[in-house]
Amino acid sequence: MSRLSKLYQTMDNLKDLGLSINEYLIQEANELEEEIIKKEILPVLSKTIEPALQPVQRELLLVVDYVPGKPLSVRLSRKRNIDNILTDAVEIKPDPIVAHRSNGPQKAKKEDIAPKTLLRVTMPDGTVLEKAKAKDTFVAVICRIGIERVRPLGLKFCKVPIISNIRDAKYGKAQVPVDGGWLILTHSSTNDKKKQLDKIAKALKIRMKVEIV
Repeated sequence: MSRLSKLYQTMDNLKDLGLSINEYLIQEANELEEEIIKKEILPVLSKTIEPALQPVQRELLLVVDYVPGKPLSVRLSRKRNIDNILTDAVEIKPDPIVAHRSNGPQKAKKEDIAPKTLLRVTMPDGTVLEKAKAKDTFVAVICRIGIERVRPLGLKFCKVPIISNIRDAKYGKAQVPVDGGWLILTHSSTNDKKKQLDKIAKALKIRMKVEIV
């Protein structure tokens, strides 16, 4: 049984018992549903619908209305500003897959291990963020500023977006999942993390102090 199926079952059990379903379960279900659409359904749509639409030379909006147990319904609109039509619509568009060059197996080099360093970030309101690991502080700061503010900056590291909606083939293990189905890339040194946070602060005009400790 998949995680989503288990979640549905839990929600059904709560309904049967006359208990309310908390916001956390609803949010978790939303994120898992969006993940399935993004990874499994969108690729199929791109391969089938996109080629079929090529003869159409005017812009349009297709809305797929899915109700479990009923035939699929597709509606068409010439108004492409979806925010005016569906106020709670979420755009689910996977980031492009990053192609990484393979250099084959590499022999491990014996090098001196750099001393462990941490990040300390002082926010404009005086709040200090300093986790046990630099990567955790990095993630916490980005989440505090807001994914919706940081992602449009388009910051990348090793060609991979700092904030992505797909797991990278090479650096996926260094991507930390956060709310909303986003993944934050932490594959960088503490010094590079500081540089990235400084860039974010400068771009968004946030007066925060980033220190390596």
